Amino acid sequence: MSLETLLVETTDAIATVTLNRPRVHNALNAAMLRELDESIAALGDDTSVRVILLRGAGEKAFAAGADIGELAAVDAANAAQFAGRAQRIFRRIETLPKPVIAAVNGYALGGGCELAMACSIRIAAETARLGQPEVRLGILPGYGGSQRLPRLIGRGAALKMMLTGQPIDAHEALRIGLVDEVVPSEHLDLRVMELARTIAAQPPLAVAAILEAVNRGADLPLEEAIALEGSLFARLCATDDMREGTRAFLEKRGPHFTGH
Repeated sequence: MSLETLLVETTDAIATVTLNRPRVHNALNAAMLRELDESIAALGDDTSVRVILLRGAGEKAFAAGADIGELAAVDAANAAQFAGRAQRIFRRIETLPKPVIAAVNGYALGGGCELAMACSIRIAAETARLGQPEVRLGILPGYGGSQRLPRLIGRGAALKMMLTGQPIDAHEALRIGLVDEVVPSEHLDLRVMELARTIAAQPPLAVAAILEAVNRGADLPLEEAIALEGSLFARLCATDDMREGTRAFLEKRGPHFTGH
């Protein structure tokens, strides 16, 4: 795949996708969104890949938001299509049967914050700044932010961020649950790779089932969500990896998972 706005590298079972428009703080334009969609789809189908890392090129930004030049050209006739494209791509990331870890360095604003929220786990550098400043442009978050943000941090905290448009620093983001961990900037890449290796060593069918249980269960009544958990549990109990995991535990040795 020939890419102009992304870098994609795979080492062992870990794929790193880098948003690569550092001169414009990795702003999300149509080309980048298209390439992100194609790359995530391909990595999702690649059985050799177990974890995906998503990061921004350079030291200043994960992604500073949507490309304002493209946004300025949006009118009522094409606005739904403009927003819907990114919503669909971010939903693909969110529901992928493989974890996507966001390494948030520098600015993650607007669409960049929405992209990070669609990821499974968010690790932030101490220098990160996250926010939804769309209100200052006369709009609201259009890439899923108005819905994911309250689900992550609660209604009041989400409304405060969206109605003021003011970004927050990494430690405040950690306090309210917008990110899952904060590390020194110089340790960000090492930490996300360490986390990715830990997850990649787990049985992939179990990892996929956990993601499915959490993602689908969040929108279900509790009784239905528990039933979903039970069906996924039963499915995993029929796998070679489950038998290998229990046998290895009883034999006091390391397991060898094959994804079957």
